[in-house]
Amino acid sequence: MSRRCAISGKKPLSGNNVSHAHNKSKRWQRPNVQTKRLYVPELKRFVRLKLSTRALRTVSKIGLLPYLRKQGLQLKDVVS
Repeated sequence: MSRRCAISGKKPLSGNNVSHAHNKSKRWQRPNVQTKRLYVPELKRFVRLKLSTRALRTVSKIGLLPYLRKQGLQLKDVVS
């Protein structure tokens, strides 16, 4: 299962853990991706999406379809 936001495209980043002695070991910084069931009033139905919490906040403020339009996407591009 991909840890990627369907709308914003956020994905895991790799980097290093750096100790006090400056020893480095690889680590991952993973986005906070949640599977959510959202109601779309324009379509009068629910859709299931994998969203980052940042994208979920924006969808809550302006709505799913306006946010998709702003990102240049359509609903069929992001529905899982």
